[in-house]
Amino acid sequence: MSKRVESDILIIGAGPVGLFTVFEAGLLGLNCQIIDNLDRVGGQCAELYPDKPIFDIPGVPYQTAEEHIGALLEQIKPFKYGLHLNQRVQEINQIDSKNEIQKWKVVTSENTEFIATNVFIAAGGGSFEPRRPPNIIDPDKFLNNGVAYSVKDKSYYQNKNLIIFGGGDSALDWSVELADIADSITLIHRRDAFRGSPGTEAQMRELVETGNLELKTPYVIEELLGTNKISGVSIKNFESKEIETLDCNEILFLFGLNKKLGPLENWNLKLNGKKISVDTEKYQTSIEGIYAVGDINDYPGKLDLILCGYHETTLAVQDAYQRCFPGERVPFAYTTSNTKLHKKLGIKID
Repeated sequence: MSKRVESDILIIGAGPVGLFTVFEAGLLGLNCQIIDNLDRVGGQCAELYPDKPIFDIPGVPYQTAEEHIGALLEQIKPFKYGLHLNQRVQEINQIDSKNEIQKWKVVTSENTEFIATNVFIAAGGGSFEPRRPPNIIDPDKFLNNGVAYSVKDKSYYQNKNLIIFGGGDSALDWSVELADIADSITLIHRRDAFRGSPGTEAQMRELVETGNLELKTPYVIEELLGTNKISGVSIKNFESKEIETLDCNEILFLFGLNKKLGPLENWNLKLNGKKISVDTEKYQTSIEGIYAVGDINDYPGKLDLILCGYHETTLAVQDAYQRCFPGERVPFAYTTSNTKLHKKLGIKID
């Protein structure tokens, strides 16, 4: 049986701009629902560069991407919203309405049905899918049987013989994080240079020196071994072409993510390449009631910066309010004088 959820604003994408949309909508008394096909909030910030510093948030000299997502989650605590992870938007349809306001029905891969007055596409560069290992046919046949593309519960790797492929932040982070949990960890990369945080790389190399982690470079994957479950992997030296076989019972492929526009391409929205064209008055797409904010949109002078996305969604929410309450004035108030917000946050202003 499908689940049905109604809201003033349906947000597609739980990255920073999607989360800030909840804040701006909350100030106006609008309720939101957020959909994301990843298993946690944060979008690119959480998946691609959690430890990388962000310097261009006004009033915040330095903050890692992960810290910034944490701050946004704290900021929206007072407001009503729903979060629906591990779900991909499959279809969108207009709902026949007796009044003048057009509403939308959105259905996800989990058969959840959303009815919304406004749809905000805050999907960054699009949906994200893990990059598969090159030259391996159907590695997903071992999914949940020794192959994974992310860590959902680190205790799962207790007493496992684990091999990690990758050279970015995720590969380094989990090599360090799981070193005290797994029986053994081998990190494999095609070169002895890494794209991740220098601090985490230093920790990884220290673990190699102490014998708590094995590092094999320059190697690439050659073949997955096993029938119904992973039993090992063969790797090839990138330079000598020598083949080596390693035993293991778990493999993490952490090659990063591919960005795809996905089903949005079929929504009849005006596109410019892989981006959605919007106006610069209210950041509405070519279809009324559907807005695109953040890196997913395109307009003259567009900059792919988080702070630009915050400006865009602030204006878009103002228009969304008017669609929810036709003819009413948007109840604009500076947050410094918003007593309702102060009360929700437990702040006493003399």
